[in-house]
Amino acid sequence: MKFIGKMILISAAALGITDAYAGVIIGGTRVIFDGAKKEASINVNNPDSSPYLIQSWVDMPQGENNKAPFVITPPLYRLEGGQQNVERIVLTGALPQNKESLFWLNIKAIPSAAAQTNALQIAVKTRIKLIYRPANLKGSSPEEQANQLKWQRRGNTLEVSNPTQYVINFNEISLGGKKVEDVTFVLPGSVTRFAIPQGANGSAMTFKIINDYGSPGITHQVNASL
Repeated sequence: MKFIGKMILISAAALGITDAYAGVIIGGTRVIFDGAKKEASINVNNPDSSPYLIQSWVDMPQGENNKAPFVITPPLYRLEGGQQNVERIVLTGALPQNKESLFWLNIKAIPSAAAQTNALQIAVKTRIKLIYRPANLKGSSPEEQANQLKWQRRGNTLEVSNPTQYVINFNEISLGGKKVEDVTFVLPGSVTRFAIPQGANGSAMTFKIINDYGSPGITHQVNASL
């Protein structure tokens, strides 16, 4: 078997795929890097009978061009059918110790084909959050801090400011009984804006965040400032 160069790259995020594609299974939808440790890890499993070439790397948050202070070991390897591998994520630089930092872990799986096969191959890339949590922030969690978020309506925009030290990832947001689309996250000390859905009146709203295990948390009920 050999890996051939004729392929299409598909983003797992674009397809709505979170932790599995084409037989390769990623052991989580996010990695929380414990700042008290030198490294974190994530499992990559191939239950298929055919091997894959796995390539992994870490990106800085969107809009930042600096190199991410992490290395993946191994960064490129062949994963045989029925096998799994543990990727080590090693911190190589200094990060703020007074707040969480967000990065993106990319894992690309390239399928194999027989040498005589000229079939089109599809490489799929999964992108998951890598959140560095300093050791002195282990006493709390994003869920426990979520009620400190400040919400405000500004015209057709819903604005959320995050005074906490944690990266807050949203699962769902509703305003005036209407679901807010394309919810994302808000970084520590930052502001994120979402489009207010048509017909969303008033200030009453609810939201859920995603916990460290990738599951939705409790429903928070708040009022947005007008």
